[in-house]
Amino acid sequence: MDPLVVILIVLVVVLVGAVLYYRGKRTQRPQRAAGVDPFSSADDDSVWGNPRTLKPGDLVTVRGQDYTVRGALRLSEGSYTWSEIFLDTGVGDKVWLSVEDDPDLEVALWREIRGVAVQPGPPSIELDGRRYQSDESGTARFVSEGTTGVAERGTVEYHDYESGDGTLLSFERFTGPQGQWEAARGERLGRADYTIYPQNNS
Repeated sequence: MDPLVVILIVLVVVLVGAVLYYRGKRTQRPQRAAGVDPFSSADDDSVWGNPRTLKPGDLVTVRGQDYTVRGALRLSEGSYTWSEIFLDTGVGDKVWLSVEDDPDLEVALWREIRGVAVQPGPPSIELDGRRYQSDESGTARFVSEGTTGVAERGTVEYHDYESGDGTLLSFERFTGPQGQWEAARGERLGRADYTIYPQNNS
């Protein structure tokens, strides 16, 4: 065979191979990264800790004050769940943290109010010079962990209010023969307001 013909055949084969290779490269789609929620709190959880997983024995610092988690209530109403975490400094300061996704993470710090004369139910309530509007109410089931001061499990009625400046007011009445409404005033916390130190106490 003529050497010139052989060279031409080789060049054609190389050219066809190159075209097919680059055409295949162009039709390959790059792997897409898994969808990421731009509002996810995962980064904040890694810095400040995840309040959803708080359990008895964990340590929490709220605005510079150190607390120990003494107990937790896990509540559910239908498919909706949330937690109320009992915190204690050990020297007399006892507070609660409510933790819920509604739908974003919402954490609030609560302090009990004693001697409240008003009762929940009206669409608005005035207390200590501040007017609160009814927000939501219902009955939830709960399971108690650690020390909470209530039964191991049962039901609780609740009625939540909120004022125009964002101050929260909540009434709860746990099941039992002497069940009475208990009131607490709350304020929402930002992610930088608390830091969680989980303890390996399992």
